[in-house]
Amino acid sequence: MDSSTKKRTPLFESSSFQTHNEHMDAIMPAAARPPLSPLLSIPFSKSKPFLTLPPPPLDPKPKTLAQTQQLHAQTLKAQAQPTLPLLNLLISSYIKHNQPTTALNLYAQIRRTQSHLDTFTIPSILKACAQLDDIDTGREIHGFVLKTGLDWDVFVHNSLIQMYAECGSIGNAAKMFDEMPERDVVSYSTMIRSYGRVKSFDEALGVVREMMGLGLRPSDVTMINMISLFADIGELRIGWPMHGYLIKNSFDGLPSVNAGSCLIDMYVKCGSVERARVVFDCMSERSTASWSALIAGYIRCQELESGMELFARMQRENVAPNVITMLSWVIECGIIRELALGKWLHAHMLRNGFQIPMNLGTALIDMYCKCGDINSARAFFDRMGERDIMTWTAMIMGYSQANCFDEAFELFGKMKDFKIRPNEMTVVNLLSLCAEAGALDRARWIHGLIDKRGIQIDVVLATSLVDTYAKCGDVEASYRVFEETRERDVCMWNAMINGLAMNGFGNEVLELFYRMEIEGVVKPNDITFIGVLRACSHSGLVAKGKQLFKRMACDFGLTPKVEHYGCMVDLLGRAGLLEEAQEMVKEMPMEPNVIVWGSLLAACKVHKNSELGEEAAQELLRLEPSNTGYNVLLSNIYALQKKWSSVAKLRTSMKDTGTRKVPGISSIELNGSVHEFITGDKSHSEIQRIYGMVDEMKRKLKLAGHVVDTSTVLLNVDEEEKENTLNYHSEKLAMAFGLISTAPGTPLRIVKNLRVCDDCHAATKLLSKIYGREIIVRDRNRFHHFSGGSCSCRDYW
Repeated sequence: MDSSTKKRTPLFESSSFQTHNEHMDAIMPAAARPPLSPLLSIPFSKSKPFLTLPPPPLDPKPKTLAQTQQLHAQTLKAQAQPTLPLLNLLISSYIKHNQPTTALNLYAQIRRTQSHLDTFTIPSILKACAQLDDIDTGREIHGFVLKTGLDWDVFVHNSLIQMYAECGSIGNAAKMFDEMPERDVVSYSTMIRSYGRVKSFDEALGVVREMMGLGLRPSDVTMINMISLFADIGELRIGWPMHGYLIKNSFDGLPSVNAGSCLIDMYVKCGSVERARVVFDCMSERSTASWSALIAGYIRCQELESGMELFARMQRENVAPNVITMLSWVIECGIIRELALGKWLHAHMLRNGFQIPMNLGTALIDMYCKCGDINSARAFFDRMGERDIMTWTAMIMGYSQANCFDEAFELFGKMKDFKIRPNEMTVVNLLSLCAEAGALDRARWIHGLIDKRGIQIDVVLATSLVDTYAKCGDVEASYRVFEETRERDVCMWNAMINGLAMNGFGNEVLELFYRMEIEGVVKPNDITFIGVLRACSHSGLVAKGKQLFKRMACDFGLTPKVEHYGCMVDLLGRAGLLEEAQEMVKEMPMEPNVIVWGSLLAACKVHKNSELGEEAAQELLRLEPSNTGYNVLLSNIYALQKKWSSVAKLRTSMKDTGTRKVPGISSIELNGSVHEFITGDKSHSEIQRIYGMVDEMKRKLKLAGHVVDTSTVLLNVDEEEKENTLNYHSEKLAMAFGLISTAPGTPLRIVKNLRVCDDCHAATKLLSKIYGREIIVRDRNRFHHFSGGSCSCRDYW
């Protein structure tokens, strides 16, 4: 939010701060309670109860859509000018029965026939705009409100805030809130909920601080919004006092059913299912939501037996799960990758004749995909009678997560046949798949489709384009999208910084970082510094890296995390400063993890320091004994020392434990399809021509003076066998396929899942000159742009 906006008061620094410990003692022992934070100091009255009964419903009103339509028809038939209250009643009823378009048509009629509107019409019609996500009409109504002077009403102001927030324009909602001449508790409640929905938790807490500083008494709805906010933050220390406040201000010492259900949800999301169960057991009345929240919590905490016991009790007490209940349980199964329970829930629904609406069907597809059962997801998708854009996107997202490139694009192509228009989320998932596969042609095609279909490029989609182009090696296109985007958030800056870093543009990363700092609109975060330090590491900018690491805390107030120490160990290790790297590991304020030890081990392998490398490898095996990569690296270190008995012993141990070395896989995109190769692969349909090109490449390399570096083959075999292994590495097969399948001069783009070996790196430099090709290889760590016999990494990788 703009710095010029109204200054927030500190969160709950009121002198009337009360924690309500005496009321919490009645339901929970003091030892079970978390330490309190100075967050909540909510004023309350001892004489007046917090909860009030709702006013009686107004009569008469149409109860159903059919009654609404009948009243509307009678109004038209009467051929008399309908009164404004009657039109307001019709608009409100149409919105209630999910007919926003009809409500907007009635609004247009009012504008044509009535001399004035009142403060009941505007809020209702703004709800219709929110339901339709029609921000353009909402802006027009906003202009009309200003023109007619209806903006004096706080009810109208609150409705405008809600409309903007529901339409995704949180900036306009915040501006409306800050410019309000008068606010009520609904204003604050709406902004708390709106900020929480878009995960702007700091801003939401700022609104809570202001409300509490003014001494406003929160309504039940406001309290529920605040509890939901604290649940999303996941900070029990902040949310805990809310429980005591609700107890103190209720009729019988117990929260309402809705508030109790929200408390259960908060405790679950804060990782305390035990406290959630205490709330549940103390409730004198429970809703379906109460049962659902606690069972979902048991699933999330993987206490499946307790969850199923509660589900059985729920059935015994004749509480039937509804769509929202099943939806929450299926989602939790997807989160924890619990396929067996997810399938059981699906079968339970089918056995009991449960109608599965589209949103629940979409959640089932998402659950199957997240659990790795892509076939069941597609089978259910194909059986669904009705599917919306979210259903199609969930299936495409599943293919994207499973790296099923062709299947995802095949399904995307079918969307047109069913007249389903892709949205931002659909193309973001396809771009993610292109980024993973390095499929630049497909990424360009999607970008063109975005422009052709008029899909709005918001900051999320723009960030995805920046990231995809960078990961496909087209840094110019990535930077072009970055520059064309007017509103950039920290995620977009990070995508561009990391994109430049992985492509070896270390100095350019520093220039961009300093520009970000000078502009001051967006502040760097911890992820920004990971990208900057990684750029320094890959470019050998040791002094700059050390300086920026110190500035994290001094200038930006960011405490370095273990990932930042890992980057620094990598920076020092790559530069050969192994003793300094080892010293940093010893002085870390936290326990070194696999990232830190892995960086040190990789540096030891490059600089052939077997003693320190063995120490790092042993630490890695202690932390992750079944990790294949660390076993292989340790084996390679033994091989460098020619300790073949140690190599054999380690590989026998790997075989006995079922640990297998990850095979090298390289892929290349041609004509919209991605072709994959593994070392020694003979499965491709063009394998004869590919091997013929490999033989030609060998001859030309030999004539150019290339000597095969067999030191990279750390096996106890003869030199001829080592050379043969190197000649058929996966990237060379992919390169050979690219050479026989494209016109002379066409750039080749290859993606490899492992680090490029020394021999392949040296050979590719020569091949780029021999064949006059630009060859772009993205390995596990970075990009290598080969051209004219040299590489962008300057042999530092």
